[in-house]
Amino acid sequence: MKTFDHLSVIGLREWIALPDLGVAGLRAKIDTGASTSALHATEIVEFERDGAPWVRFTAHLGTLVQLRHRHCEAPLVAVKTIKSSNGQAQSRYVIRTTLSLGDRAWPVEFTLTCRKAMRYRVLLGSKALVEGQLVVNPALSYVQDKPSLPSLAGAQ
Repeated sequence: MKTFDHLSVIGLREWIALPDLGVAGLRAKIDTGASTSALHATEIVEFERDGAPWVRFTAHLGTLVQLRHRHCEAPLVAVKTIKSSNGQAQSRYVIRTTLSLGDRAWPVEFTLTCRKAMRYRVLLGSKALVEGQLVVNPALSYVQDKPSLPSLAGAQ
């Protein structure tokens, strides 16, 4: 069996933060079958800032029982057609923002979509895992510590 020392192990679910959006204490579901990561967002409005395309949206961050939301703005990377697990194609806005997981942080692309019927408001896809040099042990959950972001203490 081959092992890779430079890769970190994560579980099927992990605590993450999105510091550029001012968000900490998010539970994310790891989905190696999805290419792109997804963030539950509504009220998405495209606008221009300094000649560049941006989006303004409400990020829904809590659980079905404990709802939380935050108004966010981010540069728009693209608009992509994504095929969902049920086979339906949907046009989605794509942003790129810093993801913190454990003691690591790196930029990740997220599609903005309605995930209100889903248990997890954030889905981490395979591209984020490759870029973060992560491997998944699906028998485990919450392997990594919550990202420590003292500057976001009030955003939780």
